Amino acid sequence: MFVMWQATTEGCNIGRWDGNPRPERSGWKSSSFFLPTIIMTMVLLVMMSGVKDTSAQAIITVKGQTKAVEQEPPLELPYVFFNTSFGAAAGFVYGGSGFLQRQSTTVATAIAGSNNSLALFVLSRDIQVPFARRFFIDTDIALSTYGDIVSYAPGNPEYPYERAGSNNSHVDNYIHGTGSDNFGRVKVRYLLPIGHGRDQIIPTLVFENGLLVEGAAGGTSWNPFVSGRTFLEAKPYWRQQVVRSEFGKHEKKTNGVEFSLLWDNTDLTRNPSRGNSLRLRFNKDWGFFDSTNPYVVLDGEFCQYISLGESETFKQRVLAFDIWTSNSPSWDDYTVRRGQLVGERAPAFSGSTLGGLFRMRGYPTSRFNDQAAIYYAAEYRVIPRWNPWADIGWVHKYLGIAWWQIVPFVEAGRVAPEWSLSTLHSSMKWDGGVGVRALARGILIRIDIAGSNEGFGVNMMIGHPFNF
Repeated sequence: MFVMWQATTEGCNIGRWDGNPRPERSGWKSSSFFLPTIIMTMVLLVMMSGVKDTSAQAIITVKGQTKAVEQEPPLELPYVFFNTSFGAAAGFVYGGSGFLQRQSTTVATAIAGSNNSLALFVLSRDIQVPFARRFFIDTDIALSTYGDIVSYAPGNPEYPYERAGSNNSHVDNYIHGTGSDNFGRVKVRYLLPIGHGRDQIIPTLVFENGLLVEGAAGGTSWNPFVSGRTFLEAKPYWRQQVVRSEFGKHEKKTNGVEFSLLWDNTDLTRNPSRGNSLRLRFNKDWGFFDSTNPYVVLDGEFCQYISLGESETFKQRVLAFDIWTSNSPSWDDYTVRRGQLVGERAPAFSGSTLGGLFRMRGYPTSRFNDQAAIYYAAEYRVIPRWNPWADIGWVHKYLGIAWWQIVPFVEAGRVAPEWSLSTLHSSMKWDGGVGVRALARGILIRIDIAGSNEGFGVNMMIGHPFNF
């Protein structure tokens, strides 16, 4: 078996095995498959992915103990690996929870490759602002150059009459080459004094064998003034992606601000067993500074979780559903930049995009992108009572796997040149698969195998795919 790596677009699809053996599918790059690489992959991915937040924003207590867990043991890991993006590479990762504040997480990693690839990633989560206790800050910084980077963006002359990334576009209509992908993001969140956030800004959660037993912060009512935690969020961002392909240099720069309203009405953000979540988001690039072009994207997402209780075989059974839709009202607008007309369209790695780690996992990262999109998912998450890792000494010492999970899932979605329910629900793309997930040192790791009409692959990531 070999693992496939795609170093491009949001949440770079590190760790994907593509069942299609064709060599021209250069978006999928081979890498050795061994435990240190998997651990590195998980940590690296959570730093490179700003779309899905896996922060818990809570103080952890173990059942039977009166004192909260001040700090998890730090993750200190040198690692080596090989893939086409980096060549032969080595790196070091350091981080953990509780360093700066009890509820916070900080991680950093640096990588150097034999093909002159370099990468530095730093993230922090749930930093509470002093003297403004309802404000929290998340940050992501990435500086990187790659030996090969892929983008389903216009520029491939072999498909002159087809827009790359459209619903009916050819699977090989992409550009690739050496390049870089750099970004910085700072998210500021304000916890509204309603629901479970009224009396407890940072909840205290009580766990037993990795499962929540006391302290649920939502899932008790459909009324946001009674149940759950509601946040107002603002995230200024900057990103530059460059691909130097055989067809020329392709560069996209974007900077703007995302504004969102999040209602997290689940019992446990990290691994919900009941309740629901809702996020409404407005994303605007005004075209300031070095931005390639302005654009506007609106999207909304809703998740529902239904607990089926325990059984003789499983200690937790949950049905999880997700629906997401997106529209870019500026898609057909134009503006004048440097004396030229440019379209107000979001880059291929942003906006109404499907494919990759989070939505339509049976397709490459950002395989589909257009003005509008819709997406549906259903998962059946079960945690067996039998834990095969509990009696393996070195696994318990270094990974501390509290439980593991089996997750069959199905997905459907499509992109379209307009937001129309009839169009978005015609000629939809489908995929399905099964995932294996585990809670290791308080971090939820997932490996999802998914298949579609374009092939199949293995995605490795941190957190559930539609966790808020």
